[in-house]
Amino acid sequence: MRVTSGLPDADLVAAARQGSEAAFTALVARHQQGLRSFLRRLCRDHALAEDLAQDAFVAAWSGLSKLREPAHFKTWLFALAWRRAASQFRSASRRKVRETEWAGQDGDIPGLAPEDRMALEKALSDLPPDQRAAVALCLAGGWSHTEAADVLGLPVGTVKSHVTRGRARLAEALGETS
Repeated sequence: MRVTSGLPDADLVAAARQGSEAAFTALVARHQQGLRSFLRRLCRDHALAEDLAQDAFVAAWSGLSKLREPAHFKTWLFALAWRRAASQFRSASRRKVRETEWAGQDGDIPGLAPEDRMALEKALSDLPPDQRAAVALCLAGGWSHTEAADVLGLPVGTVKSHVTRGRARLAEALGETS
C-alpha cells in the first residue's frame, strides 16, 4: 500500500495499525513540529523536550491499537506527551525534595566549614567502595560494626578495619593529626 501524506489521520492510523511503517512515518512527519514546539514551551529544556517527543512517538507506535478515535490521533499523541512530561515534572520535583533533604542531613555536622566539607566529600570519594560504605554506615549513619557487616556481607573485623582506615584518611583530609 502506497501512503501519501495527504491522507487524513484516520486513514494513516488504519494503515499503521496494519503494520505500515510508512503510514506512521507520515503521521510523525505531520505532527512532530507541533508536538516538539509544545514540549519545548512546556519544558523550557530542549533536550528534555526532544526526549519526551521521542517517548511519545514510541508510545504512540506501540499503543496505536488503544486509540479509540483514529481521527483524533493528534489529540491522543499530545495527551501521551503531556502525561510523560507531567510524570517527568513530578519525578524531578520529588528528586529535588530528596536532594534538599539529603543536603540538609549532610549539613548537620556542626562547625564544619564549607572548605572542610568539600575536603571531606573528596576524601570520601577517594576511599574504596567497601571502605566508603563502612564509613558511611558506621560513622555517618551511626550503625554498629555488626549491623554494617550484615549489610555489607563482610566480617565484623573487616568492617572495623575499614572504619579505622577510613576515619584516619578523613582526619588527614581535614588536616587533623592524632
